[in-house]
Amino acid sequence: MSVSGGFGGYGEDAADVRERLDAAREEVRGRMAALAREYEGIVAANELVAVDDEHDPEGASTAFERAHVGALLEQAREQEGALERAAERLEQGEYGRCEVCGEPIAAERLEVLPAAATCVRCAAARGR
Repeated sequence: MSVSGGFGGYGEDAADVRERLDAAREEVRGRMAALAREYEGIVAANELVAVDDEHDPEGASTAFERAHVGALLEQAREQEGALERAAERLEQGEYGRCEVCGEPIAAERLEVLPAAATCVRCAAARGR
C-alpha cells in the first residue's frame, strides 16, 4: 500500500514503515528478555544469602541494581507499547502526523524515533 507523499516527508510506503516498526519491536523485545533474565538473576542471587539491606554492605548496591534493571525493563515495556500504538496509527492512516497539531512529523524524527506521535515543536512544548 503506497501513501501519497509518504510519511513525514518520506517517500516511504506503509510496507517500509511497517518493516521498520516490526524491526524496532523485535529489538525492544530482545532487550526486554535480556533485562528480565538479568532481573531474575539478581533476585535469585539475593535469595541465596540472608539479605539485610540495612546491615549488609552489599545490600544497598544489590537493591540499587535491582531497582535500576527494573526501571530499564519498565522503559522497554513503555517503548514496546509506543511501537504498538504507532503500528495502529499506521493501519489507520494516521502515522507520521502529529497527534497534537496534525502537521507532518519530520522524516528525521521518524527515522530516529519510529514511534514518535508528535512533531518536535509539540514535543518540546509538552516538555515545558
